[in-house]
Amino acid sequence: MRLKVKVYYEDTDSMGVVYYANYLRYFERGRSEYMEAVSQSVGEWNAQGIAFAVFRMNISFHKPGRLGDVCEVETTIMDTSTPFRMRMEQKLFRGEELLTEAKVQLVCLDSEFEIREFPETLLSDALSV
Repeated sequence: MRLKVKVYYEDTDSMGVVYYANYLRYFERGRSEYMEAVSQSVGEWNAQGIAFAVFRMNISFHKPGRLGDVCEVETTIMDTSTPFRMRMEQKLFRGEELLTEAKVQLVCLDSEFEIREFPETLLSDALSV
Protein backbone atom coordinates (compact mmCIF):
# COMPACT_ATOMS: atom_id res chain seq x y z
CA MET A 1 0.00 0.00 0.00
CA ARG A 2 1.21 3.51 -0.79
CA LEU A 3 0.43 6.83 0.87
CA LYS A 4 1.35 10.23 -0.62
CA VAL A 5 3.07 12.73 1.67
CA LYS A 6 4.24 16.22 0.82
CA VAL A 7 7.29 17.75 2.46
CA TYR A 8 6.33 21.03 4.11
CA TYR A 9 8.54 23.76 5.56
CA GLU A 10 7.82 22.48 9.08
CA ASP A 11 9.29 19.08 8.10
CA THR A 12 12.69 20.50 7.15
CA ASP A 13 15.82 21.72 8.83
CA SER A 14 17.70 24.95 8.08
CA MET A 15 19.05 23.47 4.81
CA GLY A 16 15.59 22.66 3.44
CA VAL A 17 15.96 18.91 3.81
CA VAL A 18 13.68 16.63 5.84
CA TYR A 19 14.79 16.54 9.46
CA TYR A 20 15.63 12.90 10.18
CA ALA A 21 13.04 12.42 12.95
CA ASN A 22 10.21 13.43 10.62
CA TYR A 23 10.69 10.25 8.60
CA LEU A 24 9.23 8.47 11.67
CA ARG A 25 6.08 10.57 11.29
CA TYR A 26 5.74 9.65 7.62
CA PHE A 27 6.16 5.96 8.43
CA GLU A 28 3.61 6.19 11.27
CA ARG A 29 1.07 7.68 8.87
CA GLY A 30 1.76 4.83 6.46
CA ARG A 31 1.18 2.21 9.15
CA SER A 32 -2.01 3.90 10.37
CA GLU A 33 -3.44 4.08 6.86
CA TYR A 34 -2.43 0.47 6.23
CA MET A 35 -4.28 -0.70 9.36
CA GLU A 36 -7.40 1.18 8.34
CA ALA A 37 -7.25 -0.19 4.80
CA VAL A 38 -6.98 -3.82 5.92
CA SER A 39 -9.29 -3.78 8.95
CA GLN A 40 -10.26 -0.66 10.88
CA SER A 41 -8.70 2.57 12.12
CA VAL A 42 -6.22 2.65 14.97
CA GLY A 43 -8.79 4.70 16.92
CA GLU A 44 -11.37 1.95 16.52
CA TRP A 45 -8.86 -0.64 17.75
CA ASN A 46 -8.05 1.64 20.71
CA ALA A 47 -11.75 1.88 21.59
CA GLN A 48 -11.74 -1.93 21.87
CA GLY A 49 -8.81 -1.83 24.30
CA ILE A 50 -6.22 -2.78 21.69
CA ALA A 51 -3.14 -0.69 20.95
CA PHE A 52 -0.12 -1.10 18.69
CA ALA A 53 3.41 -0.06 19.59
CA VAL A 54 6.71 -0.02 17.76
CA PHE A 55 9.00 -2.55 19.43
CA ARG A 56 11.95 -2.16 17.07
CA MET A 57 12.78 -0.06 14.03
CA ASN A 58 15.88 -0.05 11.87
CA ILE A 59 16.14 2.85 9.44
CA SER A 60 18.46 3.43 6.52
CA PHE A 61 18.70 6.92 5.03
CA HIS A 62 19.71 6.85 1.37
CA LYS A 63 18.92 10.31 0.00
CA PRO A 64 17.40 13.44 1.51
CA GLY A 65 13.82 14.51 1.04
CA ARG A 66 13.54 18.20 0.25
CA LEU A 67 11.07 21.01 0.79
CA GLY A 68 8.18 20.68 -1.67
CA ASP A 69 8.82 17.05 -2.58
CA VAL A 70 5.78 14.85 -3.08
CA CYS A 71 6.73 11.41 -1.84
CA GLU A 72 5.07 8.08 -1.23
CA VAL A 73 5.33 5.82 1.80
CA GLU A 74 5.09 2.17 0.81
CA THR A 75 4.06 -0.19 3.62
CA THR A 76 4.32 -3.96 3.30
CA ILE A 77 3.71 -6.72 5.84
CA MET A 78 6.70 -9.03 5.84
CA ASP A 79 5.88 -11.56 8.55
CA THR A 80 3.12 -12.49 10.96
CA SER A 81 4.42 -15.97 11.79
CA THR A 82 4.15 -15.25 15.50
CA PRO A 83 0.92 -13.83 16.97
CA PHE A 84 2.98 -11.45 19.15
CA ARG A 85 4.93 -9.58 16.45
CA MET A 86 4.09 -8.02 13.14
CA ARG A 87 7.07 -7.27 10.93
CA MET A 88 6.71 -4.57 8.30
CA GLU A 89 8.90 -2.96 5.72
CA GLN A 90 8.38 0.69 4.90
CA LYS A 91 10.01 2.74 2.17
CA LEU A 92 9.79 6.40 1.26
CA PHE A 93 10.06 7.16 -2.45
CA ARG A 94 10.32 10.36 -4.45
CA GLY A 95 9.11 9.06 -7.79
CA GLU A 96 11.14 5.89 -8.31
CA GLU A 97 13.99 7.13 -6.11
CA LEU A 98 14.32 5.41 -2.71
CA LEU A 99 14.97 7.99 0.01
CA THR A 100 14.55 6.06 3.25
CA GLU A 101 13.60 2.54 4.32
CA ALA A 102 12.69 0.99 7.65
CA LYS A 103 12.26 -2.49 9.04
CA VAL A 104 9.59 -2.25 11.75
CA GLN A 105 8.42 -4.68 14.41
CA LEU A 106 5.08 -3.95 16.05
CA VAL A 107 3.60 -5.47 19.18
CA CYS A 108 0.00 -5.49 20.30
CA LEU A 109 -0.98 -4.24 23.76
CA ASP A 110 -4.12 -4.56 25.83
CA SER A 111 -5.77 -1.72 27.78
CA GLU A 112 -3.25 -2.23 30.63
CA PHE A 113 -0.35 -1.91 28.15
CA GLU A 114 0.51 -5.59 28.55
CA ILE A 115 1.61 -7.49 25.49
CA ARG A 116 -1.07 -9.64 23.90
CA GLU A 117 -1.59 -11.53 20.69
CA PHE A 118 -2.61 -9.58 17.62
CA PRO A 119 -6.27 -10.10 16.73
CA GLU A 120 -6.46 -13.07 14.35
CA THR A 121 -8.65 -11.13 11.93
CA LEU A 122 -6.01 -8.41 11.65
CA LEU A 123 -3.24 -10.91 10.97
CA SER A 124 -5.17 -12.72 8.26
CA ASP A 125 -6.46 -9.49 6.69
CA ALA A 126 -2.99 -7.91 6.72
CA LEU A 127 -1.51 -10.76 4.72
CA SER A 128 -4.25 -10.59 2.11
CA VAL A 129 -3.27 -7.07 0.92
